Amino acid sequence: MEKKPLEVLLAKPRGFCAGVVRAVDIVERALKKFDEPVYVRHEIVHNKTVVESLKRKGAIFVEELDEIPSGAVTIFSAHGVSRKVETGAADMDLHVIDATCPLVSKVHNEAQRYSRNGYEIVLIGHPGHPEVEGTMGQVPGKAHLISTLDDVGELKPQDPEKLAYVTQTTLSVDDTRHIIDALRTQFPKIVGPDVKDICYATQNRQSAVRMMVGQADVILVVGAHYSSNSNRLREIGEEAGVPSYLIPDVEALDPTWLDGAKIVGVTAGASAPEELVLGLVDRLGGLYDVTVSNFEAIEENVQFKLPKELATVG
Repeated sequence: MEKKPLEVLLAKPRGFCAGVVRAVDIVERALKKFDEPVYVRHEIVHNKTVVESLKRKGAIFVEELDEIPSGAVTIFSAHGVSRKVETGAADMDLHVIDATCPLVSKVHNEAQRYSRNGYEIVLIGHPGHPEVEGTMGQVPGKAHLISTLDDVGELKPQDPEKLAYVTQTTLSVDDTRHIIDALRTQFPKIVGPDVKDICYATQNRQSAVRMMVGQADVILVVGAHYSSNSNRLREIGEEAGVPSYLIPDVEALDPTWLDGAKIVGVTAGASAPEELVLGLVDRLGGLYDVTVSNFEAIEENVQFKLPKELATVG
């Protein structure tokens, strides 16, 4: 039976951001450098494929510090950790290598600076997300977590004129603008970072999908169901009226989603490896007569430095 034609648009940029590349590289280099076991607190990034690959190479993943032997090599995930975790690691004499994304560290530093200057902190983010837990735990003073416009209305700071906001990095300018506008309306003296401090990767991947929805009949997003930025990519497609689906891997693809489609847009969350995207394209090629083209929305060439102790490890 002759296959129907299908055009596949590959969003660019997609997949791994510089923070994820750095975090995965840190684990791989640590495994090469140290003969002793290497422990990773929490998933290094939000993707099971990445975690399982690193497990096969020897990394030991744990959720809490008490699962790690005293003095062991320990890597903190890209999401960052609280001061309590940092102190606990020091008390256990752990050899810590911090894989926190530099953009997350920047948010920590901003929140701490505001707090030291007497400001209450408002963090715009998703409750329960490890990055949010880490950032809240880095603030020495009072901190409020909000995620919706309703939360803004319920905010009761001690001094409305000494209020500062920061945001979870995996939210884009577009995700946070309406909440920041509401905060500024309700608290005219509120201060916060410039929009350029928002994670470039989150914004770029969302912008690419927004450009793609004008051409695609269906959007497929490769990423974990618990990945904040991956879920948001799917939501953007849905909001534009394009059927959009989030799949952790090719096995989750339902071919009926593509019935009647002529053009399919494919992207991936910032923690999804390219091998999963290529696997999806191969699967589509088995179902259709596929033509693949890159949908180049934004050029991305950001790189982050590795910790000094791993920089020379091959």
